[in-house]
Amino acid sequence: MTDQTPIRGGAPVGLVADLAPVEAWAVACLRRWNDGPDAQEDILREIVGQLGARHGETAMCAFQDLCILCARYGRRPMMRHQSGCKCLGSDEACFANFIGAAADGAREDALMMAMLLVRADIAPCLVGLAETVGLALRRMTLHADDRHARSGSDVARHLH
Repeated sequence: MTDQTPIRGGAPVGLVADLAPVEAWAVACLRRWNDGPDAQEDILREIVGQLGARHGETAMCAFQDLCILCARYGRRPMMRHQSGCKCLGSDEACFANFIGAAADGAREDALMMAMLLVRADIAPCLVGLAETVGLALRRMTLHADDRHARSGSDVARHLH
């Protein structure tokens, strides 16, 4: 008889499409980060392309440190779905909400969620990193919204 116990943290709890933009970006980056060095370089290029070299590299360093600390001091290995998967795993949902809470300035909530991911003594280190990452992702989504609004207004201007 084989063990049919599902791996904790990988169980689908929703869809990535249902996440707010910052949280969806966090999940996408987490998945891609774990695809290896080429994917990590792609993430860096994308972030730097949207935020500029200084802010993009700062965000990427914070994200890298965050991933390293989660891997090294995690309560257990963090489960992730494949990069193209539409499902949202429970560990990914926790990570996304952690980044979102930190970006919103809800440090106590972010700290509580960090303690679900890593040992309690490491959790405070993650909050500042998550805040840096979350705010960078928020700036990226705002830039994307601005570009979309400008292109929409250009379309409207050409229609009249």
